Formats: sequence, structure tokens, C-alpha cells
Amino acid sequence: MVLQEFYTSRNTEFDEKAATLKAKYIKFSAVRLVIFVIGAGVFVYIVSTFAWWVAVVYTAAFLMLFARFVFWHLNIQKQQRHFEFLSAVNKNELSALKNDISIFDDGNEFVDVDHPYSVDLDIFGAHSFFQYCNRTSTAIGKHCLAKYLKQASEKTEIILRNEAIKELTPMFNWRQDFQAFGMSTDDDIQHVKALKIWLKEPPFVKDNRWLTAAIYFAPFWMIISIWITVKFLPWMAFILFLIPPALVLKNTLERVNKTHIQTTHAEKILAFYADLIHHIEQKEFFTEKLKTLKTAFFNNEKTASASIRRLSYIIRQLNVRYNAFAILLNISSLWDLHWVRSLEKWKIAQQDHLLDWFESLQEFEALISFATLHFNNPEWVFPKISNEAFLKGTSVGHPLILQNERISNDLEMPTKGHIKLVTGSNMAGKSTFLRTIGLNIVLTMSGAPVCAKKLEMPMLDVFTSMRTQDALHESTSSFYAELKRLKFIIEAVENKKSGENDIFFLLDEILKGTNSKDRHTGSKALIRQLIKSKGAGIIATHDLELGALEAEANGNVENLCIEVEVKNDELFFDYKIKKGISQSFNATLLMKNMGIRIE
Repeated sequence: MVLQEFYTSRNTEFDEKAATLKAKYIKFSAVRLVIFVIGAGVFVYIVSTFAWWVAVVYTAAFLMLFARFVFWHLNIQKQQRHFEFLSAVNKNELSALKNDISIFDDGNEFVDVDHPYSVDLDIFGAHSFFQYCNRTSTAIGKHCLAKYLKQASEKTEIILRNEAIKELTPMFNWRQDFQAFGMSTDDDIQHVKALKIWLKEPPFVKDNRWLTAAIYFAPFWMIISIWITVKFLPWMAFILFLIPPALVLKNTLERVNKTHIQTTHAEKILAFYADLIHHIEQKEFFTEKLKTLKTAFFNNEKTASASIRRLSYIIRQLNVRYNAFAILLNISSLWDLHWVRSLEKWKIAQQDHLLDWFESLQEFEALISFATLHFNNPEWVFPKISNEAFLKGTSVGHPLILQNERISNDLEMPTKGHIKLVTGSNMAGKSTFLRTIGLNIVLTMSGAPVCAKKLEMPMLDVFTSMRTQDALHESTSSFYAELKRLKFIIEAVENKKSGENDIFFLLDEILKGTNSKDRHTGSKALIRQLIKSKGAGIIATHDLELGALEAEANGNVENLCIEVEVKNDELFFDYKIKKGISQSFNATLLMKNMGIRIE
């Protein structure tokens, strides 16, 4: 409730500020018009009354002062838009508190059925964890956040991210300003990739002495050509003077077009990135991770934001070639070649830094997303990475379930050669429990806070087999697809080398695509093989007979269950983990409720 009041208050505050600035902008729009009309009238009077030089002086002074007024006026509109974006930021957070996260990008492009866990744990896609925590503005930031969630980090990096997130969490004003600056960003990762390809291309104008000389000489050639034509030749002869610059443009057109294609879309993207980086440059940070990321923006004479704005400006000038009158600029001054040369000079000076700037920017965005996640869930904690092969979680809950609806559970287990076997009735919550544990381990390994009162664990790599489906394009059944998935997990467990992260697997209803006898026989064999290979994880199953493995496994298998209570033909779920084998059955009742007549 406190957070809801917080975001509501800020949403109202920024709405009011935006409305005030809008009214101010409209009022001064009329003033601007009046000033221009009066200025024009005074100009006419001066021209008709005083010497010409007085009119020139007046015009220069008036235009200078009027330009300053126009910039001031436009800045009001810029501030108005910023407050509108800030209002939207807080409105979006209000929706997120109500579990409406549809406004945020869901990262569906990152869905990968071959990934060790992302599909089964709902990392990407509609109503996914990515959509829940994503507060990135740029395409590169979105890719960085996806990378955080898809790849386990090193222990030192996890600790550095933890500290950075702790510093960013209370900085809600700075974080929201950053998000507001980013809300107008419209970029595409393909355009960024094209820019990266251009960085690797060798220059073809800057190091060519003849082209460089032609660029400098072209304006003089045009002036001389006009003078000669006017003085001595018929006007049609002027066409002959256009042939040399036309030949230069023709011979370089293909390479200019290539450069333009690789850079043209980056103009606005870079302008947006420069604003975001400038916001970072102005803030002082104290944790090692954030200070290191910020340092990347100050590795030359100019700041990164100034250098990127310069690159955006150069590309904007090259984009003038889209204008129908650009041919006149090209003929008279070799416009395209001039700005391609400027691009190449910029590239030589800054190409070693640009990708570092992008890297730092995208990491800031990912960390801001996690900081907002922590701010919205202050009860979440940062886990402890231990050297002991043991996982201990207290009140571990599913991050995507609202706090007032979330049922949390404790879990303690070794992470080498140990399996928790979870039995329970349909809809009891076995699959959700597996996803709860798996997702919180993934968050731990990405450096994010976790939905728990306490979580301590070693470095783990998560592998899952929960949602295997038939693959029509491969002509494979769901059973064969599951076998391929299990083979993938077995190989990960058995091929783990010393010093690598332990493998933690989550298996839901293994071998469900075959008959009960084969399923039971195969499941027992798989469990014994995984234990022998020092694998660890949780297996959810309806096969109660597998519970007998606990007695023969010397403590390497433990039975857990989630029970369902039936009262007066009604089901009551508590979703709590208990020790032992499930004793409750509800399938018959569920089928009866669906209209199946059971004798």
C-alpha cells in the first residue's frame, strides 16, 4: 500500500507539472509570434529611415536575441515532455504493482527452446520474469538484461552486481529520470549491429590524397566555373565544368552508399544514447561496479556523450543526401564525401571506445531494472554464495505471484548427489514449487535479489525438463523430445569438470509419454544414475512408488509432498511442502466435477 501511494503521488505531481508547463508553452507561443511581428515591423522602419548598416546591425542583434528566446521556449516544451514521461513511468509502476506488466517488453525474441532453463522457468515471453523486471529503454539494454538472466555469472561479478543494485535502489529520482530520458528512444539492435560492422570497415576517403584534395578544391572549382561562365562563355558551357565533380561522385557512389546504409539509422539512436550517457556522467557513484562502468565514459579528452553527439551530428549531415536538393551540395562541394571523411576521422579517433560506451550503458540499464525490482519488493533479499555444496532457503516464494497471494516454502538440501522427490495431487503446486526454486537460483546467479527471507547456496547451473513438446518440423513425438532433453541434462551432470558450477536439475513428471510400467522402471534408473553421477535437484512426480527409493538411497533421496484436503467434495490447497509421500488424491473428484461419470 505504501508503494502504491508513493507512485500515485508522483504520478499526480508530474502530471500537474507537465500541465503547468504546457500552459506556459502555449502562452509564450503567442508572445513569440508577437515579438517576431514587431521585430519585422521595426526592421521595415529602420530600412526606410536609416542607413543600410543600421539595418544590418539591428537584424543581427534581433535574430540573436530572438534565437535565444526560441531556445528558451523550446526548452519549456522539452521539460513538459520529460514530466509527461516521468508521469508515465510512475503510472506503469502502479500497473505493475497490480500485476499488469503488459506495458513492458516481454523479451519474446529471446525465447530459446534449447536453453537449459529459460522456457520452463518463464524467463521470457508474455507474463514472464523478464517482462516483470524489464525497465530498459534501449535495444542493447534489453539484450544485456536477457544475457544476465540467461547466463550464470562468476561469483565476484555476482557480488559486484549485488552492491551496485543496493546503491541504485534508493536512487528512485535518478532512476526515473533515466527511464524518462529513455522513453523516447526508438532503436533496433540490427541498426546497432550495422554500426558495429561499419566500425570495422577500413576508410576509403580519409587516406586517399586525391579524394581529400578534391573535397577541399571542389568549392573553389565551382566558384571559378561560375565566374568563367558568366564572364567569357555561354551559360550552356557551365555543364562541362560539372563533369569532374560528377565523375568523382560516380566513382565513389557505391562505397558512399555502403557507409550510409551502415550508419544512417544510427543518427537518432546515438542522440538518445548520448542523453542517457550524459545522465550517468553527471552522477557520482560509490560502489566498484558502478564506478568502473562510469569510468568508461571518461577515457579521452571529450566525454562519451559529447563524442556520441558529434557522431550523430555527422551522420545527420550525411543523411541530407535524402533531400532532393542534395545534388546541388554534392556538385558544388562533394557533400557526401566530405561527411564520409568526417565519419572516418571520428571512427579512427573513437572506434576503440564506442563499443565500451555501449557496454557500460547497457549494463547500467540492466542494473537499473534489478534496482527497480528490489525497490518494488523491499522484502526480497540478496542471497549468500557459499563454498559449501548445500542449498538453504527460508520462505522462498515465486517472484511472479503477488505478495498477498504468494505461498512460500523452506528448502534445505545438498547440491551433490541428492534428489528431493516431490509427490502430490493434481494442481497441488508441485510444478510451481519447482519453478520457484529454479527461478530464485537463476536470480542468484544473475546478481539480482531473490524472493525469500534467506537464501544460501553454492554456484549452480540450472537445467530443467518440464514442458517438452513434440517437434513437428523434426517429426519427433513429445516422448522422444523429452528423452533428448533428459540426455542433455545427463550429459551436463556427467561431463561437469572440477571447478565448474554444480548442476541443479528440475524435472517434472519424467517419462510421462510412455506406459506406467516403463515410466516407473525408467524413472528409477534415471534417479539412480543421476545420484551416482553426483547430480542434485528436485523431481516432481505422480508415481508414488518411486518413494520407495528413499529407503535404499542412504540419504541421497528424500520424499517431500504437497497435500490437498478434500471436504464435502471440495478441494482445499495449502501449497506447503511437507516431508513424506503424498496421501491425498483428487483426480477422481476433478473428473467428476468436469462431468465424467465414474461408477
